[in-house]
Amino acid sequence: MTLVGDSHTELGATFVSRSGREVVDHYGRPEVAHRAVRNGVGVIEMAYGIVAIEGDDRVEYVDNIVSNRVPEENGEGCYALLLDPQGRIQSDLYIYNAGERLLLFTPPAEAAPLVEAWREKVFIQDVEITDESDSFGVFGVHGPMSTEKIASVLNHAGAPEPELTFERGSMGDAGVTVVASDNPTGEEGYEVICGADDAESVLDTLINHGLNAAPFGYRTFDSLSLEAGTPLFETELHGRVPNTAGLRHGLDFEKGCYVGQELVSKVSNRGQPSSRLVGLRTDSLVEAGATVTDAGEEVGEVTRAVESPSLDEPIALAFVSFDAQLDSAAVENAEAAADAEAVDLPFVTGSRDSLRLPSYPDPKTTDQG
Repeated sequence: MTLVGDSHTELGATFVSRSGREVVDHYGRPEVAHRAVRNGVGVIEMAYGIVAIEGDDRVEYVDNIVSNRVPEENGEGCYALLLDPQGRIQSDLYIYNAGERLLLFTPPAEAAPLVEAWREKVFIQDVEITDESDSFGVFGVHGPMSTEKIASVLNHAGAPEPELTFERGSMGDAGVTVVASDNPTGEEGYEVICGADDAESVLDTLINHGLNAAPFGYRTFDSLSLEAGTPLFETELHGRVPNTAGLRHGLDFEKGCYVGQELVSKVSNRGQPSSRLVGLRTDSLVEAGATVTDAGEEVGEVTRAVESPSLDEPIALAFVSFDAQLDSAAVENAEAAADAEAVDLPFVTGSRDSLRLPSYPDPKTTDQG
């Protein structure tokens, strides 16, 4: 549940449930907020599950489970995946080394199951695992003016760089940690982390102090991330092999064995996955789950679609067969059909490319998937 519901209500918010967590859907005009983020800066309360890992063996323990190398230095982070033995994504997560502990940011519904499952795997290691989802507020600050926004309100520190590093400082009387994001909206961005009790004051600071910022909700976040070509856990990642999503940002191909690594390496060594994530421009708005065809042959399925506020036309993400040419593409379901044109991602080039932008190997090579 949102930590600052009264503040959102005063701003005219409409709420929606997302992965079991109440979040802001929009504030009345999501397309206007979208353009405000693209042209300036916006603020969103993020929905995460947060897991703390403490103990002398914390880095080694987590590193043996996840798909990317866990940073050993205080102030550094990484994006990683939690896979099942068949190599399919169970969760994506950000891992931050906060000195005496690691903090893991997961999709909201994934924190509690992760804590329960990982506690059962602790044997002789010095590791303590706790669910801290209710202990922190997290606010995303995105847009080409986000660095100026952070600089205007952050005390005792500068805006961190590069992506997924962080600095500690204060905003007003509240202590905060500011993380440089991996640019999921296709714009430079940050996440501001504070104690739950300080969430109201931090949100007020981010919206009303220093450089003004527009509040936005998850409907706008989804349209921004779609334009940026960023695959999201709920719609593009859950249950898929990471190679198909081109998610090299979350994989370290040189680290040792982790759960699911054998399948990821097998697909990598084969040179190409069975499917890939593509962008489609369509002549009418389509729905998630609609079938993608090429010359009348079924080749894939739409995962997300919106009426793009930046382009003023319908766009979609879809998984299609890796070798599909899409010269005569169409999208159809039981009710309607639309002609489609495959386009390179991102749909919209902003101030920073998303680090989750799909990347696939040259089919002629067989290294690093």
